Amino acid sequence: MKSRNAIFLLVILLFVTLFSSGQPTNTRKACVACEQLKKLQLPDVSITSIISLQRDTISYPETWRPPAVLKSPFCRLKGIISKEIVFELLLPKNWNGRLLMSGNGGFGGSIQNDLLYYVNEGYAVTATNTGHQAPGMETDASWALNNMERELNFGKLAVHRTAVVSKSIVNALYCSYPAYSYFIGCSRGGGQGLMEAQLYPEDFNGIVAGAPAYNWMAFGAKFIQGCQVNYPDPNNPKPVITNNNLKLLQELVNQQCDELDGLKDKILNDPGKCKFDFNTLPICPNGQQTPDCFTNEQVAAIKTIYGPLIVEGKEVYPALPFGLEAEATGWDLWITGTSPFMENAPSLTYQFGTSLFKYMVYNNPDWDYSKYDFKNFFKETKYASAFLDATQTDYSGFKNQKGKMIIYHGWNDPCFSAYSTIDHYEQALKKDQELPSYMKLFLLPGILHCGGGPGPGEIDWIKQIRDWVEKGKAPDSILVSRIENGKTTMTRPVYAYPKKAVYKGSGDPNSEKSFKAEK
Repeated sequence: MKSRNAIFLLVILLFVTLFSSGQPTNTRKACVACEQLKKLQLPDVSITSIISLQRDTISYPETWRPPAVLKSPFCRLKGIISKEIVFELLLPKNWNGRLLMSGNGGFGGSIQNDLLYYVNEGYAVTATNTGHQAPGMETDASWALNNMERELNFGKLAVHRTAVVSKSIVNALYCSYPAYSYFIGCSRGGGQGLMEAQLYPEDFNGIVAGAPAYNWMAFGAKFIQGCQVNYPDPNNPKPVITNNNLKLLQELVNQQCDELDGLKDKILNDPGKCKFDFNTLPICPNGQQTPDCFTNEQVAAIKTIYGPLIVEGKEVYPALPFGLEAEATGWDLWITGTSPFMENAPSLTYQFGTSLFKYMVYNNPDWDYSKYDFKNFFKETKYASAFLDATQTDYSGFKNQKGKMIIYHGWNDPCFSAYSTIDHYEQALKKDQELPSYMKLFLLPGILHCGGGPGPGEIDWIKQIRDWVEKGKAPDSILVSRIENGKTTMTRPVYAYPKKAVYKGSGDPNSEKSFKAEK
C-alpha cells in the first residue's frame, strides 16, 4: 500500500512539473487535439474556425502589414467575443509557456497582429479587431456613431476580454495557463498597453508601450488646431505648408540645433535643448511663394503646429519637439499631407482628428472643424474621454502584481509629442517614487512615429521585457541599431529617462562605444 501511495505521489509531482503555470518548460505540447477546441464552451464566446497547419504564410489583405511565414506546426483559431470582438489565436505545437498579445493601430477594425513571427519561437500569439470591423480604414471612426458598445469595446474592453479568453483557450489546449503573458503595441497599441496596466493589471506580466495614444481628447484637439491652420478651407483641403517649406525648415533647424550634441548628423540627441528662432525664417517678398522662403500664412501655421495647445488658460497638449521636419513619413505624412504615400489625401492627423470629433465627441458626421473655437472643450469631451483616455497615473495595481512596463517614444514623432509621454511618466513618478523599479521610459533620438527616421530604432523589445520580468534584469539602458539592406550601420545606447546618451567628443559616431550616460 505504501509503495502504491508513493507511486501515486510521484505521478502527481510529474504532472505538476509538466503542466504547472510556474516556470515554463522549453517545449510543452498540447494535451488535447487542436480540433477538440471546437467543443470548448466559454461564456459569451463563439469559436468560428480552427485549423491545424504544418506551416503557412499569413497575411492580412485589409492592412498594410507584410505576410509572415510560419515554419513550425501550429493551430490557428478564430472566434468572436460577445457580438463583435473578433480575435485570432495562434497556438504552436511546441509551446514555450508564454502568451503574446499584439496591439492595434489607429481606430482598429481588423486583426493587426505584428507578432506573428514569434509563433516560430513557441509563443502563443493573439490579437483582436477591438470590437468592430472596418477593413483597411484605420483612420475612419464612423463605426462608432451612436454606438456605445463599440466605443467601450474599442476604448477599454476588447483587449482585456481577448486576453482573458485567450488564456482560457491556451489552458484548454495545453492543460496549463501561460506562465507569463506579454502585451506589445505602438501608437494606439501603446495606449492599449497603458490602459491595461491602469485598469486590468492582472492581464499581463510585461507590457511594451510605444508612442502611446493615451490622451485622446488632448491630442485630438491638437490635431484639430493643426487642421485649422494647415487646411483652413474645409471645402478644399489643400495644405498651406509645402514640402519645400519642410525641406527649408529642417535645414534651418539643423543649422541652429544639430551640433548642440557635438555631432553634425541630422539627429538632435536632445531636442529639448533646441531653442529655434522663428525670426530666422525668410519671408517671401510680396507673399509670392518660392522654395527658399515662407509666406506669413505658412510661418503662422508652422508656429501653431510647433506650439502647445492652450484652452481657457490651460495647456491641453504640449509643444512638438524640433527636428526631422522633412524626413519621409514625418511631417509630410502626419501633418502637412504632402507625402507621396498618400497622394490627394489630407494628412493623417487631419483624418484622425476630424473623425474622432465627428463620431466620438459630437456624434455628428457634419461637424465642421474649421468653425470649432474650443469653447466648452473640457465639458463636451468628458464622455469620449471616459472610454478612450488612459490618463490615470496611479499604477499601484500593476506594481502590486509585480508587472513591468517599458515605454518608448521617438523624439521626433510628428504624430504624438514625446513631451506628452514624458509628462505622463513624470506625473506617475510623483505618485510613486518607486516607479522606475517597474516602469521605464526610453526616448529614441532621430526616430519618427513608431519607427523611421535617420536614428537607430531597431531592438528586440520582447527580449527586453522578458528578461526584466523573468530574470529580474532591469533595462537601465538599451542598445538600439539602424539596419539598412540587412546590415547594421549604426548602434547607440539609450538610457532610461531622465538619463541621456551623449557623445564623448571623439570616436565613431555610429558606434555605441562613443557615447556615455548623462543626467
